[in-house]
Amino acid sequence: MLRKFKITIDGKEYLVEMEEIGGTPQNTVPQAPAPTSAPTAQAEPTSEPAPAPSPSTAAGSDAMTSPMPGTILKILVNVGDEVKENQPLLILEAMKMENEVVASANGKVTGLHVTLGQVVNAGDPLITIG
Repeated sequence: MLRKFKITIDGKEYLVEMEEIGGTPQNTVPQAPAPTSAPTAQAEPTSEPAPAPSPSTAAGSDAMTSPMPGTILKILVNVGDEVKENQPLLILEAMKMENEVVASANGKVTGLHVTLGQVVNAGDPLITIG
């Protein structure tokens, strides 16, 4: 499957087509080490952390997927926005480089499946354009 990417180098934009090859993406969730503390005579109550903002909708099989693992730096569109082919949709940081993820076709954004600062793996759903 050919995928299109827009790359900016020294202020000049290039449109690049790449063929996606390889195996099945693996979803791994890094586990934070459990905090250690000195034993106390009385257990202290802990408050539950606030839940992270959830994506706007569940992703279907027609969602655009992440071309590589990275972190969502900017989301440039909202659900309901009309987009044109090759229009930037979001900025994905991978290996200290900012990569624009662009629309593969004209349409309307019907689903946004990521949040700002979210870490995604290759193949994770990002945006649905209907």
